[in-house]
Amino acid sequence: MPRQTPPGRLADVAHAACQVFIDKGYRRALLTDVAAELGLSHALLYRCAQSKEALFELALRYAINPDEVTSVEVPVPTPAPGRFLQLVREWAADQARFPVLDAAVEDHGDSSTSENVAGEVAGIVGECYAFIERARPLLALIERSAPDLPELYEFYYTRLRRSYLTRLTDYLRARIGAGALRPVPEVGAAARFVVESVAWFAWHRVGDPDSAEITDELARQTVSDLLVAALLPPGGNGA
Repeated sequence: MPRQTPPGRLADVAHAACQVFIDKGYRRALLTDVAAELGLSHALLYRCAQSKEALFELALRYAINPDEVTSVEVPVPTPAPGRFLQLVREWAADQARFPVLDAAVEDHGDSSTSENVAGEVAGIVGECYAFIERARPLLALIERSAPDLPELYEFYYTRLRRSYLTRLTDYLRARIGAGALRPVPEVGAAARFVVESVAWFAWHRVGDPDSAEITDELARQTVSDLLVAALLPPGGNGA
């Protein structure tokens, strides 16, 4: 019969699995790596998860919602094919929403409908920042492991990440065409610059010893202020 393991122990296993898959990627990660991270024997780890696939499902569920794994019955069974993609799809449908950007794109670039383009850009940057900051453990797990999992790779990079970049590119092109934002050498590259700037401050700076003095609030404010200033026309205020 399935049984429950102490919630703290299962959370520890899920956390360790997350770290191992992020460090090594899906293909290179082994159950023995997770066991070593926890100081457990291989046999004891099997009491929590039946296989490497089960451990990866546990890691995904932990990265999506750490509190959710405390009620998982053990041993976690080997998931059916497509389970990883299902979990990420469900998470994306619930969390990967960008209403500020969507509303701005719907304006079709008519600058007369936007009373404050500076505020509009700040809102777009802010919601992107909040998403990445909130989801960074899951994003790290997906990006490191997706190259070994083709269905997950295709969904994350093609349908999720590139879709966002396309919408942001459309927004920038429309606002540049309306004269509300300054011209750039290539609009797609500018969209990528925005996203990567946000990602560094919201995600990649964490753990960087040279960035320890940058608080979350300072990081959020800095990236927003600098991106807004970079995109507005010279001498413009976005009005």
